[in-house]
Amino acid sequence: MEKTKTVEIKVEGKKWETAIDNALEKNLKNANIPGFRKGHVPKDVFLKKYGKESLYMDAANESLNDAYKELIEKNKDLELVAEPEINIKDINDKGITFEFTLTLKPEVKLGKYTGLNVKKESTKVTKEEINKTIGEMRNRYAENVTKKGAVANGDIAVIDFEGFKDGVAFAGGKGENYSLTIGSNTFIPGFEDQLIGMKKGEVKEIEVTFPKDYQAEELKGAKATFKVKVNEVKEVKIPELDKDFFEDLGMEGVDSKETLEAEVKKTIEAQKERNAENKYMDDLLEAAAKNVKVEIPHVMIHEEAHRMVHQYEETLRMQGLTLEQFYEFTHSDEHALMEQMEPEAEKRVLYRLMLEEIAKTEKINPTKKEVEEEAERLAKQYEMPKDEFLKAFGGIEMVEYDIKMRNAMETLKK
Repeated sequence: MEKTKTVEIKVEGKKWETAIDNALEKNLKNANIPGFRKGHVPKDVFLKKYGKESLYMDAANESLNDAYKELIEKNKDLELVAEPEINIKDINDKGITFEFTLTLKPEVKLGKYTGLNVKKESTKVTKEEINKTIGEMRNRYAENVTKKGAVANGDIAVIDFEGFKDGVAFAGGKGENYSLTIGSNTFIPGFEDQLIGMKKGEVKEIEVTFPKDYQAEELKGAKATFKVKVNEVKEVKIPELDKDFFEDLGMEGVDSKETLEAEVKKTIEAQKERNAENKYMDDLLEAAAKNVKVEIPHVMIHEEAHRMVHQYEETLRMQGLTLEQFYEFTHSDEHALMEQMEPEAEKRVLYRLMLEEIAKTEKINPTKKEVEEEAERLAKQYEMPKDEFLKAFGGIEMVEYDIKMRNAMETLKK
C-alpha cells in the first residue's frame, strides 16, 4: 500500500471574508445585469441576483495558496514525493475546508549494495580498431576519378537505363546519368554484377528477376530486361597516408602514420572508457537494485514518465520537430508515449530511492564549503555567473543533492 496522509486545512474568519470580498470585486468587473453598465453593478444587486454562493469557487482559488503554505509549514518534517491531491471537503459562508492527500516517501529496505562482483569492461584498443578508424577517415577524403578502363567492383558506373517487362517499359524503370556504385546492392540482385567489364559508350541488355517481396505488386518475382548504356566509369581514389592527407585532416601534432595511429588510439580509448564507465554504473545500479525492497507509489512513476516526455519533446525540438508531429508520424498520442516511458521511469525512480537511502545509511553529508565549491566549479564549467547557474540548476540544495548521489554511486563501487 502507498503511504499517504490526509490533512485538513481550514480558512475562515477574516481571511475567508477577505477572499469573498476579493471574489466579489473580481465578478463585479464583468457582471452584466440589465439596467446597469458593465462594471458598475452595485454589490447588493449582484448578491441578490447571483447569491453569495456564486463567489465561493473564486474565493477558494484565492485561499488555496495560504492553505498550501500552512500545509507545508505544519508538515515540513514529512518527505513528500508528489504534489498533494486537493479536494474541498466543506465550503460555506463561514469558511472553507481543504482536504490534502499527501503521498509520502516509501520505506526503502536496502539489501547488499557493496561487493557486488560487477566487472568493468576492458578498454583495450586493438590494432584492427585503429586500422578500421583510419580506413574510415581515408574513405571520407576519397575522390571519384574518371577511369579509362572497364567497370570493376567498387567503381562508379554513370549509366542510362530503361526496364522492360514482356517488351513493355514499366513505370519507375528509367533513369539517365545515374551514378551506381558497383557492389552497393542498391539495384535488383544481379544487375550490378552484369555491369562489370563494360566500358564507356557500351550498350548492353541485362536480364534480371525482381524479388518476390518487391514493393511494386506487378513486378514481384517478374523477369525483366534492362537496356543499359555506360556513359562514364569512375574509380574511388583513396588518399595515401602522406603529407597532403595529414594537412587535410588538420589534426594538431599529426604529421605521420605513427602520430595518426597514436591520436586515433587515444580517441578510441577515451570513447571506450566513457562507454565502459556508463555501462559499469548501469550494471552496478541494476545489481544493487535487485536486493532492494520498496513499494513505489505510482504517482512517482507517472511524474517521472511525464518528465521524460518533456525531455523527449526538447530533443525533438532540437531536431526541428514538435511532439504533435511525432504523434502524427507514429500514429500515437501522449497516453501511448507515457505508457512506453513508464518501465524506464520506474527504474529511474527505484535507482533514485536506492541511492538516497544509501546516502542516508552511509551518512553522506557534504559540508557547506564542499557544496559552495562544487557550485563554483559547475558555474565555471557552464560559463555562467554562479547565481544564474543556481537558478537554472534548481538552487544550492540541488548541488548538495547531486554530490550525495555521486558519492552514493562511488559507494557502490566498493
